[in-house]
Amino acid sequence: MAGAFFYDAPVQNILHICSVKKQQKEENVISVGNGIGTRNERSLHAALKQWYALPDDQFEVPLMGFVIDLVREGQLIEIQTRNFTAIRPKISKLVEQHKVHLVHPVTVQKWIVHTDPGGTKILSRRKSPRRGHLADLFAELVRLPDLFKHENLTLEFPLIHEEEVRCQDGQGSRRRKRVSLKDRRLLEVVSSHRFVCAADFLQFLPPTLPVPFSNKCLAAASGLPLYRCRQITYCLRKMELIEQVGKKANELLFGVKEPA
Repeated sequence: MAGAFFYDAPVQNILHICSVKKQQKEENVISVGNGIGTRNERSLHAALKQWYALPDDQFEVPLMGFVIDLVREGQLIEIQTRNFTAIRPKISKLVEQHKVHLVHPVTVQKWIVHTDPGGTKILSRRKSPRRGHLADLFAELVRLPDLFKHENLTLEFPLIHEEEVRCQDGQGSRRRKRVSLKDRRLLEVVSSHRFVCAADFLQFLPPTLPVPFSNKCLAAASGLPLYRCRQITYCLRKMELIEQVGKKANELLFGVKEPA
């Protein structure tokens, strides 16, 4: 495991550390040239696009039947706040002809705001007790790990603080007690982590892992829950970074593949 480092160690690929003012409302504008279009966008997506953009970037560019969030010197930049399944067909087609940089935020701290049914009065605001981690990216990455073997695709994961706005309108799911999720607002970008090749994801294997290792070994060494470790090993196998080398009782045993 030489050269590997776990995500909780000092990370060498931090690109940006910045704070942004939280979005008070969505802007309803149409993009023209280098303007930022936020029509039909939730606040989080619009704010991340503004945070990530550089002065010469082009916004909302039609290409190959899709609309690209940002185009920067021939690179296509897509910001996806959730549901990699929805964007998989788009990314699959674009990477065949273009360099694509996919940005997905990972929430490490969340504040939950409840409003009245009209959305005009704040009833409560509290900090969620749950703390997120960079490893949470695998909750979405399991939907397209094989695509990351393509040399034209790079990924970036900003760690953010956000505000989640919920409305007590009786229209939400039973799980949320009929409370609707209305918006997500960016409060702060704490740091951002870029992965330019599949091998960069080996940093999630702690150097203390035995060889071979199981998902339970990974959970013990990393402090991550077992379900997250299963997502990690699934993705690393799809990326052809690790392989099954054996089995102990009902546990699969893995080893890091030697570079070709």
